[in-house]
Amino acid sequence: MVILVAGGAGFVGSHLCERLIADGHEVLCLDNLVTGRLGNLSPVRDHPRFRFIHHDIIDALPSLPRVEQIYHLASPASPPAYQRHAVETMRVNGEGTRRLLDVALRDGARHLFASTSEVYGDPLEHPQREDYRGNVSTTGPRSMYDEAKRYGEALLMAYQQALGADVRIVRIFNTYGPRMDPCDGRVVSNLIVRSLRGEPLPVYGDGQQTRSFQYVDDLVEGLVRLMASDYSGPVNIGNPTELTVLELAHLIRELTGSEAPIEFCPLPGDDPKLRRPDIELAKAVLGWEPIVALRDGLLRTIAYFRDELRGSRAATANASAAER
Repeated sequence: MVILVAGGAGFVGSHLCERLIADGHEVLCLDNLVTGRLGNLSPVRDHPRFRFIHHDIIDALPSLPRVEQIYHLASPASPPAYQRHAVETMRVNGEGTRRLLDVALRDGARHLFASTSEVYGDPLEHPQREDYRGNVSTTGPRSMYDEAKRYGEALLMAYQQALGADVRIVRIFNTYGPRMDPCDGRVVSNLIVRSLRGEPLPVYGDGQQTRSFQYVDDLVEGLVRLMASDYSGPVNIGNPTELTVLELAHLIRELTGSEAPIEFCPLPGDDPKLRRPDIELAKAVLGWEPIVALRDGLLRTIAYFRDELRGSRAATANASAAER
């Protein structure tokens, strides 16, 4: 197939592009590189079935060949990134989604929208099922992301009901793995990078808020299965193994061999207290569940960040030597 991946230079998008190329497809990757990185695409950049297009889907799309599938992953996803690009986050999930849906209608393509567990807000039901409508603030510090994704879901449903669009919605829970940006501010990358540097590990509040972390390969498998399925409603893709942020900090410190102290910081506003997916629907309609254990995935991610930090130090040393 010819498949369009918007946001394909991002953390998740680059892994998806690599998987689709390995599966024999032709991939068109659109990315404005605001949060994506060209380095993420190094495994596929020179492949004859891969094409990178530097473009922001908020703007009118360039001329594109007929495509058969569209994965819409084009949005900042970490709190620091979407708060720094608040208006752009709203627009890429609104105007950008509409532009990609119009391409889907033009080509008769299937459109998969990457939504998020953040549509559940600070949930009053636990674990979160797809039929839970959420507890979301429209004006809080996360609203630009939470509400943009909720709007995107509603837009897909409107296009399906009014125009017959072929759509899929995935609600992605916390995901980690290689190619995360060391500076993106997400809890896993933040704790690993600081631990490797021997810096204090920030834990917000008392650290008893819970999260559920899935490895990126498990997520990509879920995305591909959902795209191939006949199910058009929202589907949770996440790992139901739940732990506190404080437990995660201790585990990362153990796996990195670090003695860095844990530093308790004020809890940010609207920080969800509980987060765990109910994945019974994904099991039933996709035959999917995560297979990568947290310790194994973290060890792979730690190895990636070690290499990233080593490369950064070498680049800094070379630059300093050149200046001298």
